Amino acid sequence: MEALLSRFTRPVFRKRSPAGATLMTDWPQLVGPALAAVTQPLRLVRGTLTVACSGPVAMELQHLGPQLMARINGASGAVVVEALRFVQQAPASRPVPRPAPKPVALPEPVADRLSGVQHPELRAALEKMAKGVYRKR
Repeated sequence: MEALLSRFTRPVFRKRSPAGATLMTDWPQLVGPALAAVTQPLRLVRGTLTVACSGPVAMELQHLGPQLMARINGASGAVVVEALRFVQQAPASRPVPRPAPKPVALPEPVADRLSGVQHPELRAALEKMAKGVYRKR
């Protein structure tokens, strides 16, 4: 079983080490929500962790470097990060959820005409289209 598992995982781990993959997924828990909001781990190569951050944060991270490496290495149980490299780049933002669209009341003549459509799927499609038209008015 172990030989079969290693045959499938070897190509994946060649591209990204298990420690690097864990570091990428657990980043918010490792650095805290404040730093996770303005930083993003990019890659871990030969013990050097490259972190994308916005301009002024890089200076703060330079000072926090030893504590940050200790926290990461402590969480992984091994010395995974030996050096930090910071690049100025805005971290990828999470998509902002859109508010739900406001309900649209169709004008009475349109609603009356839609009620005359016998096919329920066609009526639903026409009603949806009409609400899209009247939403912008």
